[in-house]
Amino acid sequence: MSRIAPHLGACAGAHVHTVRRPLLNEETRALDVLADSAYSTAALWATLTAAGHRLLIKPAALKKAVTGGFTLDDFRIDAAAGTVTCPAGHTTALLPPGGKHQQRKAWFTAKQCTICPLRPRCTTAKGGRVVTWRPHHHLQEAARQQAADPTWQADYRRWRPAVERTIAWLVHRGNRRLPCRGTIKGERWIRHRAAALNLRRLINLGLDHHNGTWTLAPTSP
Repeated sequence: MSRIAPHLGACAGAHVHTVRRPLLNEETRALDVLADSAYSTAALWATLTAAGHRLLIKPAALKKAVTGGFTLDDFRIDAAAGTVTCPAGHTTALLPPGGKHQQRKAWFTAKQCTICPLRPRCTTAKGGRVVTWRPHHHLQEAARQQAADPTWQADYRRWRPAVERTIAWLVHRGNRRLPCRGTIKGERWIRHRAAALNLRRLINLGLDHHNGTWTLAPTSP
């Protein structure tokens, strides 16, 4: 696997958009896409999955309402039927989507939660447990299940060091912070740095130019 520095974007809000479109949209074959949990957004999962890529993206850890307690995956959510069932077997309605992010919520009543023997592992809220369902929930849930597979974990461990090394090249020599202000200037700077690193890497891999043609041949057997 040859390591080439990706163009990462100049700000947190731009990086997912930047990686998703220029780097992958022109690919005609399915790829293994590796990234850490910072890239584990529902929108990115939906786009790359629809394109047929295999995702080695570490899913973000689910928050627990109680330390060591239940997570969202412990609740049985049926979006089509509009119901949510808790680990204790109580079922409540999943409300229609609303708000900016089109989330759906399910409220378990105080009566259900107060007498529940599993309450210490579920919630400390006096009004009962609230479950929030987000669009592409099924993709995120599938990602967490996939990440538990030994084959997936082996591939992730195999390739992650190479990716981390590429990022280390990018931030080496005091380049962890942008040397300028402004999205446009920052975008230009990081493009140039990534291009320079890629050129250096390609030369080390044997990049040469003969008779108007660029060739890439290893410098050693």
